[in-house]
Amino acid sequence: MNKKAFFLSLIFLFSSYNLFSQLPSSPKREFRGAWLATVVNIDWPSKPGLSSEIQKKELLRILDDHQRSGINAIMLQVRPSTDAFYGKGREMWSRFLTGKQGLPPNPYYDPLDFAIDEAHKRGMELHAWFNPYRATFDLLDSHTNPNHITKQKPEWFFTFSGKKLFNPGIPEVREYIVQVIMDVVKNYDIDGVHFDDYFYPYPEKNQVIRDTDTYQKYGSEFQDISDWRRNNVDTLIQTLSDSIHASKSYVKFGISPFGIWRNLSQDPEGSQSNGFDGYGKLYADARKWTKEGWIDYINPQIYFPFFYAAAPYEKLVDWWSNNTYGKHLYIGQAAYRAAENREGWRNRQQIPDQIRYLRNNARVQGSVFFSSKSLTDNLAGVNDSLRTEFYRYPALQPAMLWLDPIAPNVPREVQVKAFDNCVDLNWQAPLKASDGETAYGYVVYRFNEGDDINTSDPKNILQLSFDSKQTSFKDNSVLPNKRYTYIVTAIDRLKNESDHSAKVGIQTTEVSTSTTGGK
Repeated sequence: MNKKAFFLSLIFLFSSYNLFSQLPSSPKREFRGAWLATVVNIDWPSKPGLSSEIQKKELLRILDDHQRSGINAIMLQVRPSTDAFYGKGREMWSRFLTGKQGLPPNPYYDPLDFAIDEAHKRGMELHAWFNPYRATFDLLDSHTNPNHITKQKPEWFFTFSGKKLFNPGIPEVREYIVQVIMDVVKNYDIDGVHFDDYFYPYPEKNQVIRDTDTYQKYGSEFQDISDWRRNNVDTLIQTLSDSIHASKSYVKFGISPFGIWRNLSQDPEGSQSNGFDGYGKLYADARKWTKEGWIDYINPQIYFPFFYAAAPYEKLVDWWSNNTYGKHLYIGQAAYRAAENREGWRNRQQIPDQIRYLRNNARVQGSVFFSSKSLTDNLAGVNDSLRTEFYRYPALQPAMLWLDPIAPNVPREVQVKAFDNCVDLNWQAPLKASDGETAYGYVVYRFNEGDDINTSDPKNILQLSFDSKQTSFKDNSVLPNKRYTYIVTAIDRLKNESDHSAKVGIQTTEVSTSTTGGK
């Protein structure tokens, strides 16, 4: 090794030591998400046109795998390209689901209803992920139903790089998109509405956004077409935020923008980076959306390794953590890159080290991984790391006090009974809190005799339930002839947690042995 390489190695080791010198324990509250992509069948279903039964089985396998890995939120892509993975709305069934746009599942079921129910059974939130502006994934006429909105309202769209996209500068377009999303908010028991980074299209060589006529018609108050385009996106975000929270105050609204807002060389408020910026290239002023309070969480896609010159992971995490204005920050993690043979990614500890780094920042509340299959395929052992280390214990999703600051009351009359190899718990629902809510679900804790009653340590959690009717639990993990203490708390829809119930102790029974011979 030459002197220069040796010196650089020392710098890296010293920097790494500073980054990870204080490693936090597993947090009680953390957002642990996975993007479940349906466009071109990236994650689910495995191919178009499968029977409803096979689609369900595939989804259950995915959810079970994520549950074992500690994931507590699913970002399900329900509108990949102006089509639907749900039935109670105004847009057509997706060809990525059934093989033909407009064709319903056979036999009929509603994939979104099914996904919500199954996610909630596993203590996971379900965020409906929409692509607001992508109208078609290609220009093949056979892929688009004659009654599709692109055929009914061709003046609403422009063509860019082999796709049709909504023109966000047309007021009727923004109204239509809000209505599409509000169909889902009103008709489904979702926990959140989620956008990714696709707003105006990513620049491509020899491709032009053909919206000059629209700008001349609607943008007279803006001297620069770039400012007008950003305002078009801002208007959609603000209107949608108001609409969501007016309809259901507990539904979260979050966006996952490109990892760089603006570079320091472009703006004194920008990050210490030198890469592609979402503000100037995609007309997405993500920092403004948090500053104005229009979104509840920001989920930047920081798909870069540590010390990467154009976009250093550590600098971008720090920058976003200083620009969330009190709203939640979940870091988009590039699980799909974990096994790449490229700068930074050759280190198979890149993702684990990134999780350690963000956990050292109190202004970061979690991670979301792209994509689901990258986790279930265990690229570079990331899924193993989640199961054995980072997500070994369950976590409640972080509370959002600006949406609901009132915790439920305490569960009542907890009772326990010991049997040969289990303990049965039963309790009564809490009385209504001051906001009129009782309980959306419950958390069951168990402690060994002599342990402090510490509800902040997730290793004591036995069960997280999103079912208000489930006022019992069977603990099948007890040891014989041992004394345990149990407590129960209530959670509301936004995961505010009550004080714990009265402590209930119990002695488990001894294992009985038979002294009778014979068969």
